[in-house]
Amino acid sequence: MKANTSTNIRFLVQGAMIAALYTALTLVAVMLNWAFGPVQFRFSEAMTILPVFTPAAIPGLAVGCFLSNLWSSMGVMDMIFGTLATVLAAIATRAVRHVRVKGIPVLAPLPPVLFNALIVGLEITIVSPEGFLWPAFLANALSVGLGELAACYILGLPLAILLDKLEAEKRLFSLHAAR
Repeated sequence: MKANTSTNIRFLVQGAMIAALYTALTLVAVMLNWAFGPVQFRFSEAMTILPVFTPAAIPGLAVGCFLSNLWSSMGVMDMIFGTLATVLAAIATRAVRHVRVKGIPVLAPLPPVLFNALIVGLEITIVSPEGFLWPAFLANALSVGLGELAACYILGLPLAILLDKLEAEKRLFSLHAAR
């Protein structure tokens, strides 16, 4: 019982920390006017790599995204669909965590790029005064996707590599300590 309680508390704390950090990093992007609209670059999206390391990142990212979207000019729509994109991306990232090239989870940053490009691109297109038009959707999806690609691969993948190295060092030091 005690180990299960400890595991649940760890899961909750990890998720809460991820949500808080995601929200804080998004607020930096809000202040820079980079967080919302067809051209977006959120530093927080680098954190979408975290489901590779812990399942607690799935609800953590969802809550962080939801809270971050409180500042969106699209209001409730962004809170719902932006969060949906994040949840689906986090689940898919967790699912591909073992696909690695030379130990690097190369596919892990891809789900956030795809889900955000499609869902957020569609959301931006639908709320536009012209309504849904294929050229507008393709432009919005491409724009959102490129910003997401930059955040996830330029920031997120190096973060994953760093976290993998830190975990490997932690295991190495624990082996030395056990001797």
